[in-house]
Amino acid sequence: MQIDVSALKSIFNPKLRPLIGVDISSTAVKMVELVDAGKGQPRVERYAIESLPKEAVLDGNLASLEAVAETLQRCWKRLGTSTRFVALALPTSAVITKKITLPANLREQDMEIQVESEANQYIPFALEEVNLDFQVIGPAPGSPDDVEVLLAASRKEKVEDRVAAAEVAELKPVVMDVEAYAIQAAYELVIKQLPKEGAGQIIALIDVGAAAMKVTIMKDDQQIYGREQAFGGSQLTDEIMRVYGMGADEAENLKRSGTPPDNYEAEILHPFIENMAQEVARALQFFFTSTPFSEVNHIILAGGSALVPGVAEIVGQRTNVNTILADPFAGMAISPRIRAKQLAADAPSLMVACGLALRKFDQ
Repeated sequence: MQIDVSALKSIFNPKLRPLIGVDISSTAVKMVELVDAGKGQPRVERYAIESLPKEAVLDGNLASLEAVAETLQRCWKRLGTSTRFVALALPTSAVITKKITLPANLREQDMEIQVESEANQYIPFALEEVNLDFQVIGPAPGSPDDVEVLLAASRKEKVEDRVAAAEVAELKPVVMDVEAYAIQAAYELVIKQLPKEGAGQIIALIDVGAAAMKVTIMKDDQQIYGREQAFGGSQLTDEIMRVYGMGADEAENLKRSGTPPDNYEAEILHPFIENMAQEVARALQFFFTSTPFSEVNHIILAGGSALVPGVAEIVGQRTNVNTILADPFAGMAISPRIRAKQLAADAPSLMVACGLALRKFDQ
Protein backbone atom coordinates (compact mmCIF):
# COMPACT_ATOMS: atom_id res chain seq x y z
CA MET A 1 0.00 0.00 0.00
CA GLN A 2 1.65 3.23 -1.09
CA ILE A 3 1.10 6.28 1.04
CA ASP A 4 2.82 9.05 -0.83
CA VAL A 5 3.81 8.31 -4.40
CA SER A 6 5.97 11.46 -4.76
CA ALA A 7 7.94 10.48 -1.65
CA LEU A 8 8.30 6.97 -3.05
CA LYS A 9 9.76 8.29 -6.28
CA SER A 10 12.26 10.45 -4.37
CA ILE A 11 13.38 7.38 -2.44
CA PHE A 12 13.67 4.91 -5.30
CA ASN A 13 15.87 7.09 -7.45
CA PRO A 14 19.18 5.88 -8.90
CA LYS A 15 21.07 7.12 -5.82
CA LEU A 16 19.07 4.72 -3.61
CA ARG A 17 18.27 7.05 -0.73
CA PRO A 18 18.37 5.35 2.70
CA LEU A 19 15.32 3.51 4.06
CA ILE A 20 14.70 1.76 7.39
CA GLY A 21 12.57 -1.39 7.57
CA VAL A 22 10.38 -1.14 10.69
CA ASP A 23 8.57 -4.16 12.13
CA ILE A 24 6.03 -3.39 14.87
CA SER A 25 5.34 -6.82 16.38
CA SER A 26 3.28 -7.62 19.48
CA THR A 27 6.30 -7.47 21.81
CA ALA A 28 8.96 -5.28 20.16
CA VAL A 29 9.88 -2.73 17.51
CA LYS A 30 12.65 -3.95 15.21
CA MET A 31 14.53 -1.77 12.74
CA VAL A 32 16.95 -2.73 9.96
CA GLU A 33 18.87 -0.38 7.67
CA LEU A 34 20.48 -1.82 4.54
CA VAL A 35 22.76 0.14 2.20
CA ASP A 36 24.06 -0.58 -1.27
CA ALA A 37 27.50 -2.23 -1.01
CA GLY A 38 27.91 -1.89 -4.79
CA LYS A 39 26.17 -3.50 -7.80
CA GLY A 40 22.88 -3.52 -5.90
CA GLN A 41 24.22 -5.87 -3.22
CA PRO A 42 22.79 -5.04 0.21
CA ARG A 43 24.98 -4.50 3.26
CA VAL A 44 23.62 -4.50 6.82
CA GLU A 45 24.43 -1.03 8.09
CA ARG A 46 22.49 -0.95 11.37
CA TYR A 47 19.77 -2.73 13.29
CA ALA A 48 18.04 -2.28 16.65
CA ILE A 49 15.40 -4.03 18.75
CA GLU A 50 13.37 -2.27 21.46
CA SER A 51 10.78 -4.01 23.67
CA LEU A 52 7.21 -2.70 23.61
CA PRO A 53 5.19 -2.28 26.82
CA LYS A 54 2.83 -5.23 27.42
CA GLU A 55 -0.45 -4.93 25.48
CA ALA A 56 0.66 -1.83 23.52
CA VAL A 57 -0.08 -3.94 20.40
CA LEU A 58 -2.94 -6.45 20.56
CA ASP A 59 -3.91 -8.73 17.65
CA GLY A 60 -1.96 -6.49 15.29
CA ASN A 61 -3.82 -3.34 16.41
CA LEU A 62 -2.01 -0.43 18.06
CA ALA A 63 -3.85 -0.42 21.41
CA SER A 64 -1.63 2.41 22.72
CA LEU A 65 -0.49 4.67 19.93
CA GLU A 66 1.54 6.76 22.40
CA ALA A 67 3.47 3.74 23.76
CA VAL A 68 4.22 2.52 20.22
CA ALA A 69 5.40 6.00 19.14
CA GLU A 70 7.68 6.27 22.20
CA THR A 71 9.15 2.82 21.48
CA LEU A 72 9.67 3.74 17.81
CA GLN A 73 11.55 6.86 18.90
CA ARG A 74 13.75 4.93 21.39
CA CYS A 75 14.51 2.26 18.78
CA TRP A 76 15.41 4.90 16.16
CA LYS A 77 17.76 6.63 18.62
CA ARG A 78 19.40 3.29 19.44
CA LEU A 79 19.81 2.67 15.70
CA GLY A 80 22.02 5.79 15.52
CA THR A 81 21.08 6.83 11.99
CA SER A 82 20.14 10.16 10.42
CA THR A 83 17.68 8.44 8.06
CA ARG A 84 14.02 9.08 8.88
CA PHE A 85 12.36 7.41 5.85
CA VAL A 86 10.70 4.17 6.94
CA ALA A 87 8.92 1.19 5.37
CA LEU A 88 6.15 -0.24 7.59
CA ALA A 89 3.96 -3.32 7.27
CA LEU A 90 0.39 -4.24 8.11
CA PRO A 91 -0.38 -7.60 9.74
CA THR A 92 -1.36 -10.10 7.04
CA SER A 93 -4.72 -10.63 8.80
CA ALA A 94 -5.56 -6.91 8.33
CA VAL A 95 -5.24 -7.07 4.54
CA ILE A 96 -7.56 -8.61 1.97
CA THR A 97 -5.63 -9.78 -1.09
CA LYS A 98 -7.02 -11.14 -4.32
CA LYS A 99 -5.50 -12.05 -7.68
CA ILE A 100 -7.55 -10.81 -10.63
CA THR A 101 -7.05 -10.97 -14.41
CA LEU A 102 -7.24 -7.85 -16.57
CA PRO A 103 -6.54 -7.09 -20.25
CA ALA A 104 -2.81 -6.47 -20.77
CA ASN A 105 -3.33 -3.43 -23.04
CA LEU A 106 -5.05 -1.22 -20.40
CA ARG A 107 -3.51 2.14 -19.60
CA GLU A 108 -2.73 2.67 -15.91
CA GLN A 109 -5.68 5.02 -15.45
CA ASP A 110 -8.10 2.50 -17.00
CA MET A 111 -6.55 -0.27 -14.92
CA GLU A 112 -7.22 1.73 -11.74
CA ILE A 113 -10.91 2.06 -12.70
CA GLN A 114 -11.12 -1.70 -13.43
CA VAL A 115 -9.39 -2.56 -10.14
CA GLU A 116 -11.86 -0.40 -8.19
CA SER A 117 -14.87 -2.06 -9.80
CA GLU A 118 -13.38 -5.54 -9.16
CA ALA A 119 -12.55 -4.56 -5.57
CA ASN A 120 -16.22 -3.78 -4.92
CA GLN A 121 -17.00 -7.50 -5.34
CA TYR A 122 -14.38 -8.75 -2.88
CA ILE A 123 -14.18 -6.15 -0.11
CA PRO A 124 -16.86 -6.20 2.59
CA PHE A 125 -16.44 -2.46 3.31
CA ALA A 126 -17.29 0.73 1.44
CA LEU A 127 -14.38 1.69 -0.83
CA GLU A 128 -14.04 5.08 0.87
CA GLU A 129 -13.21 3.21 4.12
CA VAL A 130 -10.27 1.32 2.63
CA ASN A 131 -6.76 1.91 1.30
CA LEU A 132 -6.58 0.11 -2.01
CA ASP A 133 -3.46 -0.78 -3.96
CA PHE A 134 -2.58 -3.12 -6.82
CA GLN A 135 0.47 -4.54 -8.53
CA VAL A 136 0.81 -6.18 -11.93
CA ILE A 137 2.39 -9.59 -11.31
CA GLY A 138 2.94 -10.63 -14.91
CA PRO A 139 1.28 -12.38 -17.86
CA ALA A 140 -1.81 -14.43 -16.93
CA PRO A 141 -1.16 -18.19 -17.25
CA GLY A 142 -2.78 -19.57 -20.41
CA SER A 143 -4.01 -16.16 -21.57
CA PRO A 144 -1.40 -14.14 -23.51
CA ASP A 145 -3.63 -11.05 -23.85
CA ASP A 146 -4.20 -10.69 -20.09
CA VAL A 147 -2.13 -9.88 -17.02
CA GLU A 148 -2.46 -11.10 -13.44
CA VAL A 149 -2.94 -8.27 -10.97
CA LEU A 150 -2.63 -8.54 -7.19
CA LEU A 151 -5.19 -6.45 -5.36
CA ALA A 152 -4.61 -5.46 -1.70
CA ALA A 153 -7.04 -3.60 0.53
CA SER A 154 -7.04 -2.65 4.19
CA ARG A 155 -9.27 -0.55 6.45
CA LYS A 156 -7.96 3.02 6.44
CA GLU A 157 -7.64 3.20 10.22
CA LYS A 158 -5.16 0.26 10.21
CA VAL A 159 -2.88 2.19 7.87
CA GLU A 160 -3.49 5.55 9.56
CA ASP A 161 -2.62 4.24 13.06
CA ARG A 162 0.79 3.02 11.93
CA VAL A 163 1.48 6.17 9.95
CA ALA A 164 0.43 8.34 12.94
CA ALA A 165 2.69 6.42 15.39
CA ALA A 166 5.66 6.82 13.02
CA GLU A 167 4.97 10.52 12.52
CA VAL A 168 4.69 11.16 16.29
CA ALA A 169 8.15 9.51 16.51
CA GLU A 170 9.30 12.04 13.84
CA LEU A 171 9.76 9.35 11.20
CA LYS A 172 8.60 9.62 7.58
CA PRO A 173 6.61 6.58 6.35
CA VAL A 174 6.93 6.17 2.57
CA VAL A 175 6.08 2.48 2.08
CA MET A 176 3.26 0.43 3.60
CA ASP A 177 3.73 -3.27 2.86
CA VAL A 178 2.11 -6.47 4.16
CA GLU A 179 4.01 -8.62 6.69
CA ALA A 180 3.56 -11.78 4.59
CA TYR A 181 5.18 -10.12 1.54
CA ALA A 182 8.03 -8.68 3.62
CA ILE A 183 8.73 -12.16 5.04
CA GLN A 184 8.60 -13.57 1.50
CA ALA A 185 11.30 -11.09 0.36
CA ALA A 186 13.57 -12.13 3.27
CA TYR A 187 12.74 -15.83 2.73
CA GLU A 188 14.14 -15.60 -0.80
CA LEU A 189 17.52 -14.71 0.73
CA VAL A 190 17.30 -17.58 3.25
CA ILE A 191 16.61 -20.33 0.70
CA LYS A 192 19.80 -19.38 -1.19
CA GLN A 193 21.61 -21.10 1.70
CA LEU A 194 19.90 -24.45 0.98
CA PRO A 195 21.21 -27.13 -1.43
CA LYS A 196 20.40 -26.08 -5.05
CA GLU A 197 18.90 -22.92 -3.49
CA GLY A 198 15.84 -24.99 -2.57
CA ALA A 199 14.85 -25.67 -6.21
CA GLY A 200 12.13 -28.33 -6.52
CA GLN A 201 12.03 -28.82 -2.74
CA ILE A 202 9.17 -28.41 -0.30
CA ILE A 203 10.09 -25.91 2.39
CA ALA A 204 8.13 -25.08 5.54
CA LEU A 205 8.68 -21.56 6.82
CA ILE A 206 7.50 -21.55 10.43
CA ASP A 207 7.30 -18.16 12.11
CA VAL A 208 6.76 -18.50 15.87
CA GLY A 209 5.87 -15.14 17.40
CA ALA A 210 4.59 -14.24 20.85
CA ALA A 211 0.99 -15.33 20.31
CA ALA A 212 0.81 -17.36 17.11
CA MET A 213 2.71 -19.82 14.96
CA LYS A 214 2.35 -19.04 11.24
CA VAL A 215 3.06 -21.91 8.88
CA THR A 216 3.78 -21.21 5.19
CA ILE A 217 4.78 -24.10 2.94
CA MET A 218 6.50 -23.24 -0.31
CA LYS A 219 7.61 -25.01 -3.46
CA ASP A 220 9.61 -23.07 -6.06
CA ASP A 221 8.42 -19.61 -4.96
CA GLN A 222 4.77 -20.72 -4.84
CA GLN A 223 2.89 -20.97 -1.55
CA ILE A 224 1.17 -24.36 -1.52
CA TYR A 225 -0.20 -24.23 2.04
CA GLY A 226 -0.75 -21.80 4.91
CA ARG A 227 -1.99 -22.20 8.46
CA GLU A 228 -1.92 -20.39 11.81
CA GLN A 229 -1.82 -22.15 15.19
CA ALA A 230 -2.35 -20.65 18.65
CA PHE A 231 1.10 -21.25 20.08
CA GLY A 232 3.81 -18.72 20.86
CA GLY A 233 6.56 -17.40 23.07
CA SER A 234 4.14 -15.67 25.45
CA GLN A 235 3.47 -19.16 26.88
CA LEU A 236 7.12 -19.34 27.97
CA THR A 237 6.97 -15.79 29.37
CA ASP A 238 3.78 -16.58 31.35
CA GLU A 239 5.35 -19.74 32.78
CA ILE A 240 8.48 -17.83 33.91
CA MET A 241 6.28 -15.18 35.55
CA ARG A 242 4.20 -17.85 37.29
CA VAL A 243 7.10 -19.96 38.59
CA TYR A 244 9.44 -17.15 39.67
CA GLY A 245 6.91 -14.44 40.53
CA MET A 246 8.46 -12.06 37.99
CA GLY A 247 6.96 -9.15 36.05
CA ALA A 248 6.63 -9.35 32.26
CA ASP A 249 9.79 -7.30 31.53
CA GLU A 250 11.92 -9.38 33.93
CA ALA A 251 10.61 -12.59 32.34
CA GLU A 252 11.44 -11.32 28.82
CA ASN A 253 14.96 -10.39 29.96
CA LEU A 254 15.48 -13.83 31.47
CA LYS A 255 14.37 -15.45 28.20
CA ARG A 256 16.81 -13.36 26.19
CA SER A 257 19.97 -13.04 28.20
CA GLY A 258 19.46 -13.28 31.95
CA THR A 259 21.20 -15.81 34.16
CA PRO A 260 18.51 -18.42 34.70
CA PRO A 261 17.86 -20.19 38.03
CA ASP A 262 19.17 -23.79 38.30
CA ASN A 263 15.85 -25.49 37.51
CA TYR A 264 14.98 -23.22 34.56
CA GLU A 265 16.25 -25.40 31.69
CA ALA A 266 14.88 -28.72 32.92
CA GLU A 267 11.53 -27.53 34.27
CA ILE A 268 10.57 -24.62 32.03
CA LEU A 269 12.69 -24.25 28.89
CA HIS A 270 12.86 -27.88 27.72
CA PRO A 271 9.10 -28.52 28.10
CA PHE A 272 8.44 -25.34 26.07
CA ILE A 273 10.82 -26.46 23.28
CA GLU A 274 9.21 -29.93 23.25
CA ASN A 275 5.77 -28.28 22.96
CA MET A 276 7.01 -26.17 20.05
CA ALA A 277 8.43 -29.24 18.30
CA GLN A 278 5.09 -31.03 18.77
CA GLU A 279 3.20 -28.03 17.32
CA VAL A 280 5.52 -28.02 14.28
CA ALA A 281 5.01 -31.78 13.81
CA ARG A 282 1.23 -31.26 14.12
CA ALA A 283 1.33 -28.50 11.50
CA LEU A 284 3.16 -30.82 9.07
CA GLN A 285 0.59 -33.54 9.75
CA PHE A 286 -2.24 -31.11 8.85
CA PHE A 287 -0.34 -30.26 5.65
CA PHE A 288 0.03 -33.94 4.66
CA THR A 289 -3.63 -34.81 5.33
CA SER A 290 -5.07 -31.80 3.48
CA THR A 291 -2.81 -31.76 0.38
CA PRO A 292 -1.45 -34.37 -2.08
CA PHE A 293 2.05 -33.91 -0.60
CA SER A 294 3.64 -36.44 1.77
CA GLU A 295 7.02 -34.91 2.61
CA VAL A 296 8.78 -31.70 3.60
CA ASN A 297 12.47 -31.32 2.73
CA HIS A 298 13.45 -28.40 4.97
CA ILE A 299 12.05 -26.43 7.90
CA ILE A 300 13.09 -22.80 8.34
CA LEU A 301 12.34 -21.40 11.80
CA ALA A 302 11.73 -17.65 12.17
CA GLY A 303 10.19 -15.27 14.70
CA GLY A 304 11.17 -14.27 18.22
CA SER A 305 10.54 -17.74 19.67
CA ALA A 306 13.05 -19.27 17.26
CA LEU A 307 15.74 -17.48 19.31
CA VAL A 308 15.29 -19.98 22.17
CA PRO A 309 18.60 -21.91 22.35
CA GLY A 310 18.51 -25.47 20.97
CA VAL A 311 15.11 -25.19 19.30
CA ALA A 312 16.26 -26.04 15.74
CA GLU A 313 17.96 -29.28 16.90
CA ILE A 314 14.90 -30.51 18.82
CA VAL A 315 12.45 -29.63 16.02
CA GLY A 316 14.74 -31.44 13.52
CA GLN A 317 14.89 -34.54 15.74
CA ARG A 318 11.13 -34.68 16.40
CA THR A 319 10.12 -34.16 12.75
CA ASN A 320 13.04 -35.96 11.01
CA VAL A 321 13.30 -32.91 8.72
CA ASN A 322 16.43 -30.79 8.20
CA THR A 323 15.75 -27.66 10.32
CA ILE A 324 17.63 -24.36 10.17
CA LEU A 325 17.18 -20.94 11.75
CA ALA A 326 16.24 -18.17 9.31
CA ASP A 327 19.14 -15.82 8.67
CA PRO A 328 18.42 -13.48 5.73
CA PHE A 329 21.74 -11.66 6.38
CA ALA A 330 23.99 -14.74 5.95
CA GLY A 331 25.08 -13.77 2.43
CA MET A 332 25.34 -10.01 3.07
CA ALA A 333 28.27 -7.80 3.93
CA ILE A 334 27.99 -6.47 7.48
CA SER A 335 29.03 -3.04 8.74
CA PRO A 336 32.01 -3.17 11.15
CA ARG A 337 29.81 -1.41 13.76
CA ILE A 338 27.62 -4.55 14.01
CA ARG A 339 28.61 -7.60 16.06
CA ALA A 340 28.15 -10.38 13.48
CA LYS A 341 27.56 -13.06 16.13
CA GLN A 342 24.79 -11.00 17.78
CA LEU A 343 23.18 -10.28 14.38
CA ALA A 344 23.15 -14.02 13.54
CA ALA A 345 21.52 -14.72 16.93
CA ASP A 346 18.82 -12.05 16.39
CA ALA A 347 18.30 -12.78 12.65
CA PRO A 348 15.28 -15.16 12.93
CA SER A 349 13.29 -12.36 14.59
CA LEU A 350 14.26 -9.78 11.93
CA MET A 351 12.64 -11.33 8.84
CA VAL A 352 9.88 -8.70 8.48
CA ALA A 353 12.22 -5.75 9.17
CA CYS A 354 14.78 -7.14 6.69
CA GLY A 355 12.12 -7.70 4.00
CA LEU A 356 10.91 -4.12 4.45
CA ALA A 357 14.46 -2.72 4.31
CA LEU A 358 14.91 -4.57 0.99
CA ARG A 359 12.19 -2.34 -0.50
CA LYS A 360 14.98 0.23 -0.93
CA PHE A 361 16.35 -1.98 -3.73
CA ASP A 362 13.01 -2.27 -5.61
CA GLN A 363 13.12 -0.94 -9.12
